[in-house]
Amino acid sequence: MYKNLTIVSDTAIFLEDGKYYAFGPVVNELESFEPLFDEIVWIGFNRPDKKGDLSMKAIASEKVSVILLKEVGGKTLFSSLNILFRYPEMFFVILKNAFKADVIHTRAPSHPAFIAVLISFLIRNKIWWNKFAGSWDSSTLPFFYRVQKNILLKAKHTKVTINGFWENQPKHCLSFENPCLSNEDIKKGKTIADTKSFQPPFTFCFVGRLEAAKGIDRIIEALKSIPLDTIEKVHLIGDGPGKEAYQNAAGFLGDKVVFHGFLNKDNVHALLSESHFLLLPSNSEGFPKAIAEGACYGVIPVASNVGSIGHYITEENGFLWDINSDNPYGLVLNKAIQTDELRLKEMSVTVLELAEKFTFDNYIDQLKRQLFN
Repeated sequence: MYKNLTIVSDTAIFLEDGKYYAFGPVVNELESFEPLFDEIVWIGFNRPDKKGDLSMKAIASEKVSVILLKEVGGKTLFSSLNILFRYPEMFFVILKNAFKADVIHTRAPSHPAFIAVLISFLIRNKIWWNKFAGSWDSSTLPFFYRVQKNILLKAKHTKVTINGFWENQPKHCLSFENPCLSNEDIKKGKTIADTKSFQPPFTFCFVGRLEAAKGIDRIIEALKSIPLDTIEKVHLIGDGPGKEAYQNAAGFLGDKVVFHGFLNKDNVHALLSESHFLLLPSNSEGFPKAIAEGACYGVIPVASNVGSIGHYITEENGFLWDINSDNPYGLVLNKAIQTDELRLKEMSVTVLELAEKFTFDNYIDQLKRQLFN
């Protein structure tokens, strides 16, 4: 449909044995819309430290050429200054490739995406497709994320795809479901979900970074509040610098808990297919793909009511925890496991229907109708 696409992101990418690898979920998304373009330039961060990370996937398409930027980020004063020093270089790389492209796709919030959106005010004779993956609820966003959201609100010459459906949403801000499932996943998941029963002991699953912001501390504390004999297994999929501390804190679970590290899609889905509940008491989310992937297998979410999660998860298909309430997350988890077996089965069947919104086919249809019409 269009000849040239430039993607501007902070996605982790590395080169090994002549082949580029990038974060798997983003590669899967790229593969879904790749047929719409003749050439794709992907700007991302050089992350050789990700070699051996099972969440990374080879970029197979010959249409894709990669431009690696030096990674920026961090919380120290030096790292903040380094970000500013790197901005001119990133600016000129992005500007050069924006001129060549028919469509520029930015993936925010990120520093490269922020620069690209600023450039969009200078080069308006292009299709600018900005994806904001964070929460659209400003009250839960860090300062720089709020800055990027505010710039996107002003970028009415672009199309901005966001999570959820919001009051007073501008016309150029389009509600999109982030794709993560194939039609084959849906078919396979339904077969597995149909056979799933909700009798204790239960299997629990978490997918994401192992950090306080994602609620790992809350998960461990909540699991302490339920009888040990109601727990069959706890799968924690992901990694982070605090992993060893979390392993020690979860020691009371013995061999019932497994820290898997990062896994590829097939292995994540295999564990979700065994699970009854998805645990996700995050501080902030857009809409986590883990909920959609879990829904594909009838896994009932027990999640924070943040971002757009409450736009999709209700008392009919999951359990929501009000992060601002005085009630601990463990109270909601206890309610979940004490719910009648037949009611849990009904919820599992209902959440299964949600998964179909997050297919790649649905995503491409949305792109064609709302961005490239």
